[in-house]
Amino acid sequence: QVQLVESGGGLVQPGGSLRLSCAVSGMIFSIHDMAWYRQAPGEQRELVAALTSTGSTNTADSVKGRFTIARDNAKNTVYLQMNSLKPEDTAVYYCNALIRHMDSRLFHYWGQGTQVTVSS
Repeated sequence: QVQLVESGGGLVQPGGSLRLSCAVSGMIFSIHDMAWYRQAPGEQRELVAALTSTGSTNTADSVKGRFTIARDNAKNTVYLQMNSLKPEDTAVYYCNALIRHMDSRLFHYWGQGTQVTVSS
């Protein structure tokens, strides 16, 4: 059974930093794209940043220059470094991974979400 386990959320003051982690576990063949999404109360889930297996990135304009996505393939883990945090970054952050199973099937998986609150 594939699991995505997120960690690193919490309460931080405006201007502060947090690093989110998402580790993939279970029987898999490979991980393709990995991404972070977020959802604020009353809002739709939106893409924050994505990273392909070949290293291409896609970052939302609202976080460009402040957030950085990275992955450690040896650890099957994706990170989101968040700097210069603003109150409008407050949301539940979700990890997403496109995973190929041993039988070649491809599926998207989601983490359980981690709360990030930016407030003084």
